[in-house]
Parts: sequence; C-alpha cells; structure tokens
Amino acid sequence: MITNNFILISSAIFGACIGSFLNVCILRIPNDISIVFPPSSCPECQEPIKWYDNIPLFSYLILLGKCRNCKTKISFQYFLVELISAFFAFYSVLKFSLTLKAFFVFVFISALIVISFIDLKHKIIPDVISLPGIPFFLTASFFSMDINITDLFMGVLIGGGCLYLIAFFYKLATGKDGMGGGDIKLLAMIGAFTGYKGVFFTIFAASMMGTVIGFMVIMIKGKNMKYAVPFGPFLSAGALIFVFWGNAIINIYLNLLIN
Repeated sequence: MITNNFILISSAIFGACIGSFLNVCILRIPNDISIVFPPSSCPECQEPIKWYDNIPLFSYLILLGKCRNCKTKISFQYFLVELISAFFAFYSVLKFSLTLKAFFVFVFISALIVISFIDLKHKIIPDVISLPGIPFFLTASFFSMDINITDLFMGVLIGGGCLYLIAFFYKLATGKDGMGGGDIKLLAMIGAFTGYKGVFFTIFAASMMGTVIGFMVIMIKGKNMKYAVPFGPFLSAGALIFVFWGNAIINIYLNLLIN
C-alpha cells in the first residue's frame, strides 16, 4: 500500500522536475526560442548541460551555483523556481489529495510562475500562455473545481472587463497607459479557473499587495511614484491565495462584518 508520505514526497520531486522545465520556459519564451530544442546549455560558454548537472535543486547546490565548465555564476532564479514548484506540487496534493483538482491547480500555478518571472524581468505577459490558458483552464476548472459554467464564463468576462475599464479610464484621465493588455488577458485566464468570485478576490488582494510592496520597491530604488512595477506577479499571488485559502478568508471577513 502506497503511504501518504510517499505520495507527498513523490509530488515534491515531480514539482521540482516541472520547475526545471518552467525555467526553460521563463528563459526562452520572451526570446521566441523553442522550449524543446536545442537542449539546455550554459548561457556563457554554450557547453551543453549534462544530465547529472541538471538534477533539480541538487545540481545547483552541488555545483555551488556555477557552471561546471566555465565556472560562471548561475542565476539563483533557477533554484528558486524549482523550489517553489516543488513546494506547490507538494501542497496541492496535501490540500486536495491525489486528485484531478490537485493536478490542475498545480498546472495553473505553474502557468502563473512562468508569467510572474517573465513579467518581473521583461515587463511583459506572453500571450502564448494567457490566451490558450483561458479555454484550457475554463475546461479544467469545470471538470475539477466544482464551479458552474456560468460562474466561469462570468469570471472570464469580468476578469478581462474589469482591468480593461480601469485601464481605459486611467488613460482617459491621464493620457497615459497605466496597465498593459497582458494584465487584462491574465486576469481573464484567472477568471476562467476561479470564476467571478476569484476575480474580485484577486483584484482586491493584488491591489493591496501591489500598493504595499510597490511603495517599498519605489522607496528602496529611490524612484518616483511614476515608476512602473509589474502587476502580473501580484495578480498571480492573489489568484494563488484564492485557490488555496480564498473561501476561508472570505468567511472570516464576512463573520467580522456580521459581528
């Protein structure tokens, strides 16, 4: 009989392996390079990475974050993405057991991880993920998340529509673009998986986190209030919070209002 601990550990290992693939996506998608070919190589010396130097998490630690061939420092991002992926694969199974729901939640989070890291570095949200993600996650949610199809379609429409209206009126008032089209498509994708409740929760949580963290970043970097902070990672974080803890947080909030 397979024990629960074995399943959880296997899930973490699986997540770390997926994290290695997500790193490839993060590196190559913005540069319009195939995520399948050529095989991974050192960005500096172009030496192909051997299989034993490509073991998620462990290879980075063993090599002390450096290329075996040229000793060039490897970005900590590679280790971080693998670690995050391992954790959320583990936690998805811990939270939802070994079910279709846990699988699709992890797929959803994987897409958010890629989007967030690309947005942080390049300040773009690739359509190649968000646009196909809308019908894919709508279908996945319908079969695994116990959300009716009407709520899901409303999530897509409200998700895309809310940010579009905010961006429209901001530009109307200031004459400047305050939000990119990528954020709009991302929220539509989030709505496709979480429904309209998830959209409202995501906007609220992302706005709160974006205001606090964005202000801190501006202060640390010594920028003015016009400094553009990518909003995609905050939307992703808000959606992630909703998927795991959204209903509990909403219930706590409603109880506080009633009492």
